[in-house]
Amino acid sequence: MPDQTTAIILLLGIFGGLIVLRVPITFTLAFASLVTGLYLHLPLMAVVQRMVQGVNTFSLLAIPFFIMAGEIMGQGGISRRLIEFSNLLIGRVRGGLAEVNVLASMFFGGISGSAVADVSSIGTIMIPMMKQKGYDADYSTAVTVTSATQGIIIPPSHNMIIYSLAAGGVSVGRLFLGGFVPGVMLGVALMILSYVIAVKRNYPKERRYTLKEAGGAVKDAILGLFTAVIIVGGVISGVFTATESAAIAVVYAFIITFFVYREIPLSALRRILYSSLKTLAMVMSLIASASAFGFLMAYLRIPALATQALLSITTSRVGLLLLINVLLLFLGMIMDMAPLILITTPILYPVVVTTLGLSPIHFGIILMLNLGIGLATPPVGSALFVGCAVGKISVEDATKAMLPFYIVMVVVLMLITFVPDIVMFVPNLIMPQKLG
Repeated sequence: MPDQTTAIILLLGIFGGLIVLRVPITFTLAFASLVTGLYLHLPLMAVVQRMVQGVNTFSLLAIPFFIMAGEIMGQGGISRRLIEFSNLLIGRVRGGLAEVNVLASMFFGGISGSAVADVSSIGTIMIPMMKQKGYDADYSTAVTVTSATQGIIIPPSHNMIIYSLAAGGVSVGRLFLGGFVPGVMLGVALMILSYVIAVKRNYPKERRYTLKEAGGAVKDAILGLFTAVIIVGGVISGVFTATESAAIAVVYAFIITFFVYREIPLSALRRILYSSLKTLAMVMSLIASASAFGFLMAYLRIPALATQALLSITTSRVGLLLLINVLLLFLGMIMDMAPLILITTPILYPVVVTTLGLSPIHFGIILMLNLGIGLATPPVGSALFVGCAVGKISVEDATKAMLPFYIVMVVVLMLITFVPDIVMFVPNLIMPQKLG
C-alpha cells in the first residue's frame, strides 16, 4: 500500500530537485507527476488525461489571441509612439525620460500584458536614449525593469486568465478591473521615486512639443491604445467574452500595424506568427503538465495539509498574510510566473479565500504583484535579464540600483494586501453583480 507521506515527498522532492538542476519547468512538472503516479499505482492514462483536460478549456482560447495581439503591436511601432505620447505628457519635469519610461510601460502593459515584452520593446528604445542624454546605465535599466512589472496587473493580462483557470473560474472581467488602481498606484509610486533620484542627480528635462507635434503624438498613440480598450471594454461591458474581445483585438492590431502605421512589411507577419506560436507552445505545455501536477496535489491533499501547516505557525490574519507574501516573493525569485500561478493558487487559495475571507479577486492581484516583482529579481528574473542585456550592464549592478525600487514595490504590495478597497473598489462599482 503506497504511503501518502512518501508520495508527497516524492512529488515535491523530484520537483524541487529538478528545479535546482535547471531542468525546464514543463518537464519537471510532468516527470514528477508521472513518477508519483506510478508509485501510487495510478493508471498513467489518468495522469495523461488530466494533462489533456488542463488545456481542453474554452477560456484558454483567449491566451493565443492575447499573445498575438501583443506581438503585432510590439513589433509594429507602438512602443515608439507610446514613448512619444508619454514624453508629451510628462517629459518636461526633471528627469523626464525616467517618468516617460514608467508611463510608457504603463500604457504598453495595457497592450502586451507581459513584463518581458515591455522591457524588450520599451527598453530597447528608452535605455539607449536615456544613456545618450546623460542618465546612468544602472538607473536607466532599473527604471525600465521595475516599471515593466505594471504589465502584469494592468489589464489585459493573460496571466490573469491563467489565474482565473487555476482558481476555478474567477470572473476575468472583475480581475481586469481589480488591476487598474493597483497598477496605476505602482506606476505613480515608481514615478515619484524616479523623480526624487533624478533631482538628486540633476538629470535633464525634455524639450517642449509644438502644437502640431503634440497632435500627431496623440493621434498615433490613441490608435494603438485602443487595442486595450477593445479587450477590457468588451469584457467588462459584457458585449464580448474574453476570448472574443482578444480575437477582435488581433484583427484591429493587424489593421493598425500593417495598414495604418506601416512600419513593417506584411511579410513580417510570418515572423510574428512564429514568435506567437513558440510562446503559445510553451504556455500550453506548461498548463498541461501543471494540470497533472495539480491533480496529484489534490489527490494527496497537499492544499489541506498546507493550510494546516500555515495555521500551526500563526492564526493571526496579519501574520498569515505577511507569511504568504514572503513565501510568494521568495518563490518568485526562483521560478517563473506562469508555473507559480498554477502551482501556488490551489495551495494558497483555501487559506486566503476560505480561511481568511479575502475575495478571490483581491488574492489574484496580490499574487500577480508578488510574482511580478519576482520577474525583476535575481536569480531567475526574466525581465531583469532582458533589461541587463539591453542596458549592457551586469545583473549585480542592476540589482544594486534597483534596491530603492524594490522597497517602493513592496510598500505598494503591503498597501494592496491590507487595504482591500484599493483592489475591490472598481470591480464592485462597475461589475457588482458578481461579488467575490
